[in-house]
Amino acid sequence: MTNRWKSIGLAALLAGLTLSASYAEAAGVLTIGRREDSTTFDPIKTAQNIDNWVFSNVYDVLIRVDKTGTKLEPGLAESWTVSDDGLTYTFKIRDAKFSDGSPLTAEDAAYSLLRIRDDAASLWSDSYKVIDMAVATDARTLTIKLKNPSAPFLSTLALPNASVISKKGMESLGPDAYAEKPIASGAFVVEEWRRGDRVILKKNPNFWQADRVKLDGVEWISVPDDNARMLNVQAGELDTAIFVPFSRVEELKKDPNLNVDIDASTREDHLLINHAHGALGKKEVRQALDLAIDKKAIVDTVTFGQGTVANSYIPKGALYYYADNLQRPYNPEKAKELLAAAGASDLTLNYLVRAGDEVDEQTAVLVQQQLQKAGITANLQKVDPSQEWDMTVAGDYDISVNYWTNDILDPDQKTTFVLGHDSNKNYSTNYKNEAVKELVAKARLELDPKKREAMYVDLQKMAKNDVNWIDLYYSPYINVSRKNIENFYQNPLGRFFLEDTVKN
Repeated sequence: MTNRWKSIGLAALLAGLTLSASYAEAAGVLTIGRREDSTTFDPIKTAQNIDNWVFSNVYDVLIRVDKTGTKLEPGLAESWTVSDDGLTYTFKIRDAKFSDGSPLTAEDAAYSLLRIRDDAASLWSDSYKVIDMAVATDARTLTIKLKNPSAPFLSTLALPNASVISKKGMESLGPDAYAEKPIASGAFVVEEWRRGDRVILKKNPNFWQADRVKLDGVEWISVPDDNARMLNVQAGELDTAIFVPFSRVEELKKDPNLNVDIDASTREDHLLINHAHGALGKKEVRQALDLAIDKKAIVDTVTFGQGTVANSYIPKGALYYYADNLQRPYNPEKAKELLAAAGASDLTLNYLVRAGDEVDEQTAVLVQQQLQKAGITANLQKVDPSQEWDMTVAGDYDISVNYWTNDILDPDQKTTFVLGHDSNKNYSTNYKNEAVKELVAKARLELDPKKREAMYVDLQKMAKNDVNWIDLYYSPYINVSRKNIENFYQNPLGRFFLEDTVKN
């Protein structure tokens, strides 16, 4: 979801200057241009893709999602069994080591799960409260007992934020030091983190699949301005770049030195609404906002047809997606009527915008114009993306576009985080509906697939009725790489399989 420099011109200049410094010795090191810098290497303290997509190759999880993004497969747990009553899970931990050479044991796995459940700083605690106990019955056997059966439990173990960390390392270093330079359980080790510039990874020789890893290292480099980042790849100053602007796709496809990869995703862009701010706490006002926004115009103008209009918080193609969910038509006159009835005519909103993000800026201008037709004034506040996320979490906004990609196969993760979650104020929207929250918890426990699907259909309807946020569009991942790069691939859940990437 979403560190950048304040001036786009300065960003482009600095990008060129900083990039040229490390490329002479970069043979075997993959360079990836991205918009923003990481925020932490403590898995439980973030919900941002900029962190999770790096975590996935620095840490390993007990169970992974495969390359297709549709199946679970063994990770650090080479096998597992489940008791007939669905309450006891027994995992056989493979013979593995951390990057410091210390053995990775079942005790580390238990510690990691109890930490994400119990630590006051965990953003993910609600999804793991179902765990009653997690213990190492021996060095390679992890036993987990649940409070009640849980349909999504195995899927939640594949969440990057539930990665296995070193108990000894965390306890000796402390969370702040560990979050700066962690002890890795995955394919790469954090060699250096230059704040605001790049994260430098090197191959982890102690990774249990080290023979699979072809690269010597990876550099995740912050190039905030979209156009500067594309130019860096075209000039050979970057091997790859993510977040290709929709407007550049066709042009980049014509460059014989490049590959443009358009991969299936679970991405959904949406307009966050701060329910704690004045009239936005009224459902009718939020419904008016939904009516006042022309999503098809956004898809056509901003995504150049790469996107499709969204009608649910669950992405199209994902488990339990409800295709017939309500999609309010664009109707600014009806929006005016609702606002007047709610006593919110002449509504003025603070619209938080990520400066330098081409798509975000284009969307903001379009939405601003659309809202104006319904008598709503949206004042655009462009901020450095390093500020934007902190302002969102602090609730220092009225509306703001953001996006979500699923991290696990089951809808429970996103549903819990945006509809039934206390610790993050439902994705910083301050949305509250006790009936919804109760149903979120029940859906997690229901083991009958048909009954469970019906619950998620109801949740999608309820969220749309309440307008927890405004669904905008679904879109693919669009990344670009030089022709000498092979297997630079992102699965629908966003994981980059850098252990398979080759730089020729």
